[in-house]
Amino acid sequence: MTVAFADLHVPGHPLILPNAWDHASAALLAQRYAAVGTTSLGVAAAYGLPDGVGAIDAQTLDLARRIVHLPCHITVDIEQGSVPLAIELSGLGIAGINVEDGGGTVEPLCARIAEIKSAVPSLFVNARTDTHWLGVDHGSTIDRLLAFVEAGADGVFVPGPVPAAMIETIVAEVPRPLNILYSPEGPTMGELAALGVARVSTGSALYRAALQAALALVAKISDSQAPEVLDYARIQSLAEGENMAE
Repeated sequence: MTVAFADLHVPGHPLILPNAWDHASAALLAQRYAAVGTTSLGVAAAYGLPDGVGAIDAQTLDLARRIVHLPCHITVDIEQGSVPLAIELSGLGIAGINVEDGGGTVEPLCARIAEIKSAVPSLFVNARTDTHWLGVDHGSTIDRLLAFVEAGADGVFVPGPVPAAMIETIVAEVPRPLNILYSPEGPTMGELAALGVARVSTGSALYRAALQAALALVAKISDSQAPEVLDYARIQSLAEGENMAE
């Protein structure tokens, strides 16, 4: 990896960040993408735990240990930002983390961002506000992002239904790379690039799509249809560290 993770965030040429939930999904994605993130929902659901409540720190750390060696940059979703977890992830060689405010007051997350950056300055901190995701006070979005920047955030993230005009305003007013969550109902990749977005994440969409595909496959099997699936050897090779061609 000759290009630093931070340098992959280029406004107008967004980094496509697919989000994995286990070793196999991360290893498969690492064969094609310069960086792979984790999805807290996927990790939580895989362990039968709730998302967004700080219940998966141990599972997140275990996953990071399993995938940090992959031939790509790894960034990890740590929900509302456990400082000890962030420091331990940085020690493993993880390139970045994603932290979120959960729609609550901004001060606690700002304090955690500042503490994390003080302890591990090289760790790329992507700070997320859930104003659009949760449908709370959209008027506070810019103020929240600017507070994150002042606390030391390296990037900002606004998931949810964000209008193009709002994206343009954020890019103009917030001096950090903007991360948007891809949505089929939202702007296209070309439109996001034209707006100056620097990173586009898939979030939990790949995990949810995988579960939906599993249901569809079972339905095909029950109807005696011949489904197309990745073969056993391909999946086994991921655990063996091989990079087989498509």
